[in-house]
Amino acid sequence: MGEELAEWCKNSLGVKLNEQYGQTECDLVIGFCSEVMKIVQGSIGKAVPGHVVEIINEKGEVVKPGELGEIAVKCPDPVMFLGYWKNQKATKERFTGDWMRTGDYGTKDEDGYFRFTGREDDIIESGGFRIGPGEIEDCLMKHEAMSLVGVIGVPDKIRGEIIKAFIVPKEGVKVDKALEESIKDHVKTKLEAHAYPREIEFMQEMPRTKSGKILRSELRKLHMEKAGKEGE
Repeated sequence: MGEELAEWCKNSLGVKLNEQYGQTECDLVIGFCSEVMKIVQGSIGKAVPGHVVEIINEKGEVVKPGELGEIAVKCPDPVMFLGYWKNQKATKERFTGDWMRTGDYGTKDEDGYFRFTGREDDIIESGGFRIGPGEIEDCLMKHEAMSLVGVIGVPDKIRGEIIKAFIVPKEGVKVDKALEESIKDHVKTKLEAHAYPREIEFMQEMPRTKSGKILRSELRKLHMEKAGKEGE
């Protein structure tokens, strides 16, 4: 749900947000319960008791704590689907060994807390680094000028992809080169040097779902349309 919403719930409603994670193919398997565990800001929780959830690589191997990979659930599991209706090929593609691959990427720390970074299509591969847009967005939202932000990877001849940030600034914020440099420096110092947005586009409205999730697919479409016009 993002750190911004969790912070709003805490300050405005006086409650802790119990975030949950699951899919149609495999129901709630990660989450928080503030009555019995510590809420870690930016995390989506721990594996729900009774479920084995890990971060795996392309070979189906469990990765080291903090390493980016795909969220996977070990089967058999009572809340896991049996298969896609009349589609054995799609079902087979979902599994590697005993692991059901979710298509969602993230990390798991040494204490067992998971962090969601994005769907497979959202992962940015830039200069040999695999970067999740979620962590960059959370970092950018801590900048004083931010109202909303969405991050995608866009094609680059040298790095493969570069990070592009679409930003809706707060009302009254002056948009200029100095603001762009301030935003880039914010990520370089608060996150990692290779994770800063090399391209920034300011906008008045962000494409979102009814539940408030940013539509990165629409941001990619907007970028391609603009790149096509500039190439004409």
